[in-house]
Amino acid sequence: MLNEFQNVFLTSLEFDEVVFNLIMALLCGLMISFIYRWSSESDNYSPSFVQSLVLLSMITALVIMVIGNNLARAFGLVGAMSIIRFRTAVKSTQDIVFIFFALAVGMAAGVGIRVGAFFATLFIGGTIFLLSRTHYAVPQKKDFLLQFQSDLQDEEQPFLPIFKKYCKSYNLVNMQTLDVEDKFDLSYFVVLKKKDASAEFVRELNQQPYISHIRFFFDEERL
Repeated sequence: MLNEFQNVFLTSLEFDEVVFNLIMALLCGLMISFIYRWSSESDNYSPSFVQSLVLLSMITALVIMVIGNNLARAFGLVGAMSIIRFRTAVKSTQDIVFIFFALAVGMAAGVGIRVGAFFATLFIGGTIFLLSRTHYAVPQKKDFLLQFQSDLQDEEQPFLPIFKKYCKSYNLVNMQTLDVEDKFDLSYFVVLKKKDASAEFVRELNQQPYISHIRFFFDEERL
């Protein structure tokens, strides 16, 4: 019984193996952080998150080495780590992917699969970088929301010929009266015939004396 109890606190790993596993976790964590920096397009980019990816890989490797194949250690670490409370909300799906990426690589390095951890980091990281740079699955920006102020009398819409010239389709989504007499704030959802014709479209509308305060932007909510 005494020997079994002592085995709970002993590890069969050699010192050099621990060092090599941690070094591999460090290298893979650094590569993951570089890939995140190159591919990230999030407005919530945080330098501390990039540093955390490196540390997360190493800490995960250490945890896996401590647990080893000992069930008692596994339950002990789960109980100890259950007291930790994370209050930082992860808003980006990409950030969650990189957290799991760092965890998986750290686990691989921790169990001694160093070559697998290294090549998995290169392969998965290269895939992420390629998807990011090629804008895979990002729709073409042909759908826009157009807002402007116009003088409308007797429900006339003198700007419709311009719409027909540049737009494949257009739908009025909002009409709001202003304090000025016969002045309306209009919002249209438009689909351009050519995605590179947006500047000409706005320029021609702006030349009309009955149109002012034009706002033209990509409508992400329509996706």
